[in-house]
Amino acid sequence: MDKQNHPTAFGVFKPIDHVLMAFRTEADLHAAETALNHHGFSAEDLTFYGPKDMLRQTDEDMRNASVLANIGQELNLVKAHRALAEVGHSFLVVHAPDNDLVMRVSEVAQQTHATSAQHYGRFIIEELISSPQGEQQVFESPERGLDDAPSTGRRS
Repeated sequence: MDKQNHPTAFGVFKPIDHVLMAFRTEADLHAAETALNHHGFSAEDLTFYGPKDMLRQTDEDMRNASVLANIGQELNLVKAHRALAEVGHSFLVVHAPDNDLVMRVSEVAQQTHATSAQHYGRFIIEELISSPQGEQQVFESPERGLDDAPSTGRRS
């Protein structure tokens, strides 16, 4: 995936057939990279975004977002990614064009302490990491904006 010419839908980042993972630390991100390499993913399958890279991209996406970006969760995810980047999270985008690969990435995300991991399908964006025990999911709608501010990074 080309960071300078990234895939979009309605003006915002939407890398179909990819999983976007966020990590609190670069050590966790590099552990995920190593694990993904062991699972058969190549360097061409991985795209890295540091916090500053993601801030630039999310700012651009928010400027370019069409009204239709508010219908789904794309714009809310842009806002969530921005909030994570503001507190120093790094991101890894993994090309995973089939369910078997998505499951491998999901396992790696959980094993390497990813803060979040979303699989971008053509019609749906699926969160691959369960909410920590005791956290309740909240109703989200475009009218409410970013409802649940992401965790900033304390591990239990």
